[in-house]
Amino acid sequence: MPLDVAWSAKQTGEAHCCADMTSALTFECDQHADPFECGDSALIYNPVFDEYGLVVHDGGASYVVISHCPWCAAKLPESQRDRWFDETDALDLGPDDETPEKYRTSAWRKP
Repeated sequence: MPLDVAWSAKQTGEAHCCADMTSALTFECDQHADPFECGDSALIYNPVFDEYGLVVHDGGASYVVISHCPWCAAKLPESQRDRWFDETDALDLGPDDETPEKYRTSAWRKP
C-alpha cells in the first residue's frame, strides 16, 4: 500500500473479472487477518493503485503485480501506481505530512 496507508484485507465495492478471482480475493484465514502473513493467501487487490498482485511471502507486504487473471486470462486494469505518485509528489508534502485522505482510497482516481 502507498506510504502511510494501512493495508485492509477487506475490499468492498470492487467488481472483479471472474468468480475465481473474487473467491481468491475474499479468502479469509481463521489464523491470519493479514494476507501477507498467511501462506494460503496467494492474491491481493490494491484498490488505491487499482492493481492485482501475487503475494510474496517474504515477511513483508510485497507482491508482484500481474496484468492478467490467472483463471480467466482477462486483462486486468493498468496499475495507477505511477499516476498516484505523480499526483502526490505534486502536492509537495513534507516528510512529516500525512497523505491526504483523498489519496488513501480509490476515490482519488474516480470521477
